[in-house]
Amino acid sequence: MTKFGTVKFEGKSGTSYEFTAYERGSSFNKIGAVYFVTKRTKSQSGSFSHTRIYVGETGNLSERMAQHHRKDCFDQHGANCICVYPESDDMVRLAIEKDIMENYDLPCNLE
Repeated sequence: MTKFGTVKFEGKSGTSYEFTAYERGSSFNKIGAVYFVTKRTKSQSGSFSHTRIYVGETGNLSERMAQHHRKDCFDQHGANCICVYPESDDMVRLAIEKDIMENYDLPCNLE
C-alpha cells in the first residue's frame, strides 16, 4: 500500500476534513471510513493536485473498495487515488459524506 500524504476536502458547511491519500488498489483493514476517489496528478512545479471523482462512506473499507459498484466510472475518469477519513460512527460518516457531496459536483456520484 503506497501512502501519498494528506489532502483536505471542504464540506458545504465550511468544515475542512483531512484525508490520507493512498494509491488506488491499496488493501485496507476493516474500518469505517469516508473515502474520496480522485485522480492525483503532478504539476510541472512538483506539487500534486486531486481531481475529485467520487465520495462515499462505508462501515468496512476492506470490502467496499474491492467490489465497488462505480469501478467503471472511476476507470473512465482516470482515478488513481483513494483518500481515506477513518470514522467508526455510522451517523457521523453519513453527515460528513453529505456535507462533502453538497460542496462538489462529483461525476461518479451524479451518474
